[in-house]
Amino acid sequence: LDRQNMHVSGLSEDDFRVYEDGVLQQIRHFSHEDSPVTVGLVIDNSSSMARHRDDVIAAALAFTDSRNSQDQAFVVKFNERITFGLPPDMPFTDQKLRLRQALSGIVASGETALYDGIAAALDHLKQSTRDKRVLILISDGGDNASVHTSAQVINMAQHSTAIIYVIGIFDEEDDDRNPAILRRLAKETGGEAFFPQSFKDIGSLCEEIAHDIRDQYTLAYVPTRIMHGDRYRTIKVTANAPGRGHLSVRTR
Repeated sequence: LDRQNMHVSGLSEDDFRVYEDGVLQQIRHFSHEDSPVTVGLVIDNSSSMARHRDDVIAAALAFTDSRNSQDQAFVVKFNERITFGLPPDMPFTDQKLRLRQALSGIVASGETALYDGIAAALDHLKQSTRDKRVLILISDGGDNASVHTSAQVINMAQHSTAIIYVIGIFDEEDDDRNPAILRRLAKETGGEAFFPQSFKDIGSLCEEIAHDIRDQYTLAYVPTRIMHGDRYRTIKVTANAPGRGHLSVRTR
């Protein structure tokens, strides 16, 4: 990203540096291509979102209109119960009509099992054969009915390969809102959290997310050190290209 937080396209392998535990690594693979993605739309269906029902549906539909035709998608809706929008024998679909049908049944009511909804979506993503996997969560961040805890869901997200994007929809007077957990989910997975000032901005945000998913770089390296035991490696990626100004890198 540049100083304006805009995506920077056209970078080459030589413009990147990868460090593991502070040691520079040799990049063995580099690509910047639009590969198919599995996308899960995770929709808050609780009563706290009732007055935003139309905005939630519009946001999800805006994304489905912006996605790549080769992408596969699914829908998870949650209040105190978790439901999947597609039929049981159809884990994913690439058909817009199917996705619209899956979203059309949203009737906001009941309590909020946000963490259970995310956990179900992360588990469902394991069935995907795509290398790139994304969740788009539309919620106010509140939870009052989950079996899972926030810590458990954060841990699940960290250990998955999913990138989580969040659109936080709430009024400032909402007692149920919890933007902190929404930001944390996005940050821990290399995604981004959006909190639109106006509900009219939701459609353009979904288009921005669709573009973000398409405009990513993939880098691979072979570690120079062999480590024994169950230990995390600290990986840092930097970018620097002539004439591009200061660049920051968001990674997964």
